[in-house]
Amino acid sequence: MIGRSFIDRRVAEASLAEKDEVVSLLLKEFEDTGADWLWQTDTSRRITHVSPRFAHAIGQNSEQIEGKPFLQLVAGESWESGRFPAALHELADKLKRRDSFSNMLVPVQINGKNRWWELSASPKLDDNGLFHGFRGVGSDITEQRESAEKISHMARFDSLTRLPNRLQLTDAASKALQTAEKWSGRCGFMMIDLDRFKAVNDTLGHHVGDHLLARVSDRLRSIMTDNELCGRLGGDEFAIVVKEASDTQYMELLAKKIIDTLSRPYEVDQHTLYIGASIGTAIGPRDGRTVEMLMRSADLALYGSKDQGGGASTCYEPKFHVQAEERRVMEIALRKALENDELLLNYQPVVSAESGVVVGFEALLRWTSPEFGVVSPAKFVPLAEEARLIVPIGEWVMRTACKEAMKWPSTVKVAVNVSADQLAEVNFLSMVVSALEESGLPPSRLEIEVTESIFMREGTGAAEMLDQIIGLGINLSLDDFGTGYSSLGYLRKTRFTTIKVDRSFVQGAAKNAPESLAIIRAVVAMADALGMSTTAEGAETAEEVQMIKRLGCSKIQGYYFGRPMVAEDARNLFSTFDVQQLEYSRKSA
Repeated sequence: MIGRSFIDRRVAEASLAEKDEVVSLLLKEFEDTGADWLWQTDTSRRITHVSPRFAHAIGQNSEQIEGKPFLQLVAGESWESGRFPAALHELADKLKRRDSFSNMLVPVQINGKNRWWELSASPKLDDNGLFHGFRGVGSDITEQRESAEKISHMARFDSLTRLPNRLQLTDAASKALQTAEKWSGRCGFMMIDLDRFKAVNDTLGHHVGDHLLARVSDRLRSIMTDNELCGRLGGDEFAIVVKEASDTQYMELLAKKIIDTLSRPYEVDQHTLYIGASIGTAIGPRDGRTVEMLMRSADLALYGSKDQGGGASTCYEPKFHVQAEERRVMEIALRKALENDELLLNYQPVVSAESGVVVGFEALLRWTSPEFGVVSPAKFVPLAEEARLIVPIGEWVMRTACKEAMKWPSTVKVAVNVSADQLAEVNFLSMVVSALEESGLPPSRLEIEVTESIFMREGTGAAEMLDQIIGLGINLSLDDFGTGYSSLGYLRKTRFTTIKVDRSFVQGAAKNAPESLAIIRAVVAMADALGMSTTAEGAETAEEVQMIKRLGCSKIQGYYFGRPMVAEDARNLFSTFDVQQLEYSRKSA
């Protein structure tokens, strides 16, 4: 009986040895051709049969590795402390319970460096089911994991500012909304738009603009607490998710701190830059039970802040949705206004300060809608610019004004307002030339009016376009001088025909405000020195007219001499009187 058992055991060992030989041949073929490596342990979880590639992965030679505990080899410094990563605890548990495992991600430490391995293994059993250790395969996936982590990071963070991007912000807003709903609390969403950033980008270039955005991001990051997540939506728009926003005073103080912090001057590439911030705030779930609605509400509130001229914070109100819907419907109506002949031009006279003779008219756009009635230009012109309708509408204004001016005496000019968007249009100059040729109006009788903000769009080639306009013999007028950006440098470069003094200075001077008087005197002196004329806008009383004359302005425009009138009324002025003797008084209006 004992002899029989001995023979059976030797046969089983021979059979196992034969299998091991076959397996070894297969493993050698895998080692020679595969990119991964093989590993084996005995019943005590110590390494046996060290393969060359496994030794290379460990960073030691085969003799140093043979017989060492597998966990000790991969645990590095944590082997002594016993503080293993969770994945190593799981690996140790699998080995102890003799369970198979597949594609297990394990952080390992090899020669002091942290790596990531992917391991698979199964227990080796003989025909009698006796356990002989583990045999498995492994691979170093550190580079792939780092690439995946980098891709994941790029998918959730903005590359320029290193702030969370739109994806991460919407995820955070969604979680904040869920928490607020669950606990009957409130969360907040703040949209931030940088004031005057586009001007920096257009004048100094994207390189400076990008550096400025990075500085803005650093300042925003410095304000945030654990209660807020700040990110970049794109362009110069940022957003903040406020996890707990039940305290309205907290939200107001945060908005004020953001505006104050972002409005401080920046030193970027040897430029001192001044920008600001406008904020729109929405509270969830009150102002939106979905992320989309909450962001929409914050965006509408931001629109309100921009309407105030920037540097303001506005909280969402339900009426904003009504106003947005009105804008949407009005935009649709405005698109049809041209083809339906709903637009018309009024003409306001400009007179000589010395003689009172009418020397020109400013063409002013008006819109009477069947749906909305008479719509204020202050309302529909910005809408036309937003909807990119200003170019076709502007062309209609130019052609109509030139044709109408041909019905006036040859000494009278027509002034047409042109926006920065129109000047940036590649076909603008050819359109103006076509309007002059079509109407027969000499270039010297056309005056194009631009505002100071045009110079903040230098990147579009607006300044070069102005030079070409002057080259054609067309007059150039600078409107609203002194109310916006400082453009003294451009006055030296661009040969304006006329500088228009804004009505706010005229009214201030009439009240003997020292600043307004000083500004008008300075503008007149500068214009005289540069060979330009000056037009004072907004003259409404005889006292204002006398003051304007004393200060030396060349021309006057305002209700005192006439309100904007339809084309026929403007023509009738010249059919009644000799244009050289015409003084258009209030009684004629």
